[in-house]
Amino acid sequence: MKIKKRIYISLLMVSMLLIAGLVTAVWFLLQNREVLVGRVVLTIIVSIIALLFLLVGTGVLAIIIMIIRSKTFPSLENFTRLANELLFPAALFTGRLAGISKERILQSYIAVNNYLVESKQLVLKGPQVMILLPHCLQDSECPHKITMDVNNCKRCHKCCVSDLIELGEKYHAVVKVATGGTLARKFIEETKPRGVVAVACERDLSLGIQDAIQIPVIGVLNCRPNGPCVNTSVVVADVEKALQAICKGG
Repeated sequence: MKIKKRIYISLLMVSMLLIAGLVTAVWFLLQNREVLVGRVVLTIIVSIIALLFLLVGTGVLAIIIMIIRSKTFPSLENFTRLANELLFPAALFTGRLAGISKERILQSYIAVNNYLVESKQLVLKGPQVMILLPHCLQDSECPHKITMDVNNCKRCHKCCVSDLIELGEKYHAVVKVATGGTLARKFIEETKPRGVVAVACERDLSLGIQDAIQIPVIGVLNCRPNGPCVNTSVVVADVEKALQAICKGG
């Protein structure tokens, strides 16, 4: 499925315009209410908002430039991070108003994130990369617990976990299976990878990308033929492609 990056970018820009319009409206409404809000205080507040708006605007512009040029600019990464952190909720809200499903917005957000990470042209050794998998990839009837140790997998190939473990071995990457965000964060804190290839649904991937902050994360969406959180799967070739974008082997 071709995921359109422009959906998220457009929502970021529209959200900025809406916020700018709201701030302007508040400014005009409060200008004549000196009893409630002093002009000096009002000016300071609006100046702070205007400065923040300028920084966020720089971040959105930087994202667009990086996508167009397929090249990252380290000096602008803090601005792009600020834009995503502050405008992400607004983008979701704007998308709902426009009738765009949350799932499509998150897919677009993940696609933008992946593109920006790939633009960094990272060259990491295999052990510096973590392949982070959700436990729902494992066959629900499998009696072997792999969340704490993937080596407990018997490689029966009833699910795709065995293929992903073999992929990790091929690239000498660390493979972890998490039951949720808390355990995923624990694995990252303990392993301290310099790059992560994460498999999950739209919601978990977007939250994980935001949680990681300083760590480049490439998200690969899982397949859910049986619904969410049970006997899911993933295209192994997509995971390998994500690995190749940041990892140059052992």
